[in-house]
Amino acid sequence: MDYPPDKTPVVRSYFDAIAGRYDLMNTLLSFGLHHVWKARTIRAARISGAMRVLDVCGGTGDLAVRAVRRLGPGGSVTLYDFSCAMMRAGRTRAHRFRTLRCVCGDARALALKDACVDVVIIGYGLRNLADMNAGLREFQRVLAPGGSLVCLEFSQPAGALLRRLYDLYSYRVIPVLGRLVTGSREAYTYLPDSIREFPPPERLQQMIEQAGFRSVSYRLLTGGIAAIHTGFKT
Repeated sequence: MDYPPDKTPVVRSYFDAIAGRYDLMNTLLSFGLHHVWKARTIRAARISGAMRVLDVCGGTGDLAVRAVRRLGPGGSVTLYDFSCAMMRAGRTRAHRFRTLRCVCGDARALALKDACVDVVIIGYGLRNLADMNAGLREFQRVLAPGGSLVCLEFSQPAGALLRRLYDLYSYRVIPVLGRLVTGSREAYTYLPDSIREFPPPERLQQMIEQAGFRSVSYRLLTGGIAAIHTGFKT
């Protein structure tokens, strides 16, 4: 499927349409593995104490709530997403925590001051940005010196056989399940398209470095289906 140069309105409409079933679909499509990947992401972020955490493209708040639970007195989490419907879908989860606030806006131009957070986490969101480089530069801007970026994203399986099976599952099974569970085949046709078009881990590492981050590294998960990238602001 062809998408406009600025795909933001189209992608936002997909997330608005599936917001109520988004978490259920994540569990179904990943066979529950996304919970393991998110737990590893939070561990990689080393969140503790009075840290200020920004969860970009945070959606229904799954990562944000995991971050809140690791904070001590004085800590805070800001959940930032371009789909108000997604944040509303997770409002019951978010309202339980006074240290979690929600902001609806575009990750390419964060409505936040310079150097105002200690950790930026983003799960499955970078590939949805029409300009990933602009987003990475914004993450660099809002991070305080010494702060870290932790990015969880889908990737491409390393082995040829697993990659073939993954493509078959992505393009034959996922759209059908998406239509049955959420009523939106389009949103779950976009999902495998966005994964296939996403830069491989080596290229994403370079992009993060070009945005000004240092000591950038990544770890592949589950045969390369997902990856965690980390980088630091000097």
